[in-house]
Amino acid sequence: MERVFNFSAGPSMLPEEVLQRAAAEMLCYEDSGMSVMEMSHRSPVYEKIIADAETLLRQVMKIPANYKVLFLQGGASTQFAAVPLNLLRFSGKADYILSGQFSTKAYQEAQKYGDIFAVASSRDGNFSYVPKTQRQDFRADADYVHICYNNTIYGTKFSYIPETGNIPLVADMSSCILSEPFDVSKFGVIYAGAQKNMAPAGLTVVIIREDLLGYARPDTPAMLDYKLMADNGSMYNTPPCYCIYVAKLVYEWILSLGGLQSMKERNEKKANLLYDYLDSQNYYIAPVQKESRSMMNVTFVTGNVDLDKKFAAQASERGLKNLKGHRSVGGMRASIYNAMPYEGVEKLVAFMKEFAANNPKGE
Repeated sequence: MERVFNFSAGPSMLPEEVLQRAAAEMLCYEDSGMSVMEMSHRSPVYEKIIADAETLLRQVMKIPANYKVLFLQGGASTQFAAVPLNLLRFSGKADYILSGQFSTKAYQEAQKYGDIFAVASSRDGNFSYVPKTQRQDFRADADYVHICYNNTIYGTKFSYIPETGNIPLVADMSSCILSEPFDVSKFGVIYAGAQKNMAPAGLTVVIIREDLLGYARPDTPAMLDYKLMADNGSMYNTPPCYCIYVAKLVYEWILSLGGLQSMKERNEKKANLLYDYLDSQNYYIAPVQKESRSMMNVTFVTGNVDLDKKFAAQASERGLKNLKGHRSVGGMRASIYNAMPYEGVEKLVAFMKEFAANNPKGE
């Protein structure tokens, strides 16, 4: 059977080159005589894999030397608790910008541990835009400011990096990490579930500035203590070994294509193709305000629930899979992460035109 175009928001497509390499090495990695799935995380062979993965990620993202890279488990949702447990270190206060479901969940989780304030929210517009903030909006004594940089469900993204002064900025980048270059030094902590743009589900990457380590609450679970994880080189327990190996292959793939600037250009080309079509017609509605549009997750609706269902079903029959929108918003969502080829978006746009021609509204 031919491979389909998988528009899933995650777990999502992986580059074919990476899958082919992983398949070729499945039974025997190099001269180890075993699969990466089987080897001890304490073996010299695997220790080199995880060390190489960190080195490559630092190279891809240009991560400064004073940041630690952690390969963890539990998904980004576990970081909703880990962040306040580690960073509410002085005032016990933190400010959150609510731009979608995951930033709201992070905000709600953090409220268990301190004085957590929602500085801005776009809930009034059904999260169809990213709220703008200024430095003076944040409390001067806040221990950190938290954002979700790209909002998978609603198809929005921050078009700016909030100015927080000397307050550490924490960003959930699960659905946009590795999609374009950005200045890591603008953030105190970056965390991301890997299953959208980096690796299979099961790996979470945390990038943290070293001066923020060592402030975990005494009752912080060991598995959520950033300093403990950093001191143990992400090996306090058995890490998600195979996911880290695949992530290493993905980092190599990105570098082979020219790095993050090249990825940005590829992603902009795909996103522009889809958004240009959406802006040129009146059959589909793109609910996101233009200045807040995501390059990774493109949402649209017909305005008719039955037509939306028909669209997703017929698209699936054409090999355009997982276009149904999130259950909380409905409609359609095309997740066009790094691994989605331009051809996939071309075929999607062609199908959208055909569907609109064959399914006039009101009939």
